[in-house]
This record gives sequence, C-alpha cells and structure tokens, in this order.
Amino acid sequence: MESTRLSKVSRQIQKDLGEIFQRQAQSFMGKMVTVTSVRVSPDLGLAKVYVSIFPTENKEETLELIKQQSKAIRYDLGQRIRNQMRVVPELAFYIDDSLDYIENIDRLLK
Repeated sequence: MESTRLSKVSRQIQKDLGEIFQRQAQSFMGKMVTVTSVRVSPDLGLAKVYVSIFPTENKEETLELIKQQSKAIRYDLGQRIRNQMRVVPELAFYIDDSLDYIENIDRLLK
C-alpha cells in the first residue's frame, strides 16, 4: 500500500518531468515523450518513470537517448524540487506500452 506522501511525491515528479520533457522536446528526435506514471521507492531513493513515446517507431532509440540524458534530467528535476525534497531520487526510465496494448485489443475486436 502506497502512503499519501509517496503518492504526492510521485505526482509532483510526474508533473515536473512532464514539463522538462516538454521544454526539451527538440532533443528527442522530434518525438513526443509523455510521462504516464512514476513509482517512487519507500526510501525516496529511486523513481521508476514510465514514458510513452509517440510516434511509436524507433522508441527504443528514443528511450536510450533519454537514458543517456538522465543525469541532466535529474539535475533539472533537482532544481525544481529542491525546496520540497532533501534528496532527488535516481531516475530509471521504462517504456509504457499500455497504449499499444489497447490499440491491439481494439484492432482485434473490430
């Protein structure tokens, strides 16, 4: 069960990362990167960030580009949340393929 504090921290990180990705959109090969969810560990040391990438072709390349820039993204996040949190969590990025799964189900049902 996730505590209230963890859910608030997750939402704040999701909001701030979304703004960071929106501001740095040109550096991700013209792809739209959306932060779909963030899960924070109980000690606030690790944040698993699930991103959705549109258009879907070459999304593995885009994810690798995001992982290469994770230190700069973490720094930008730290600048935004430095007054609310003492420690900025490490960021681990994963692809959220739930939209692809939904499209596949819709296609199969038609």
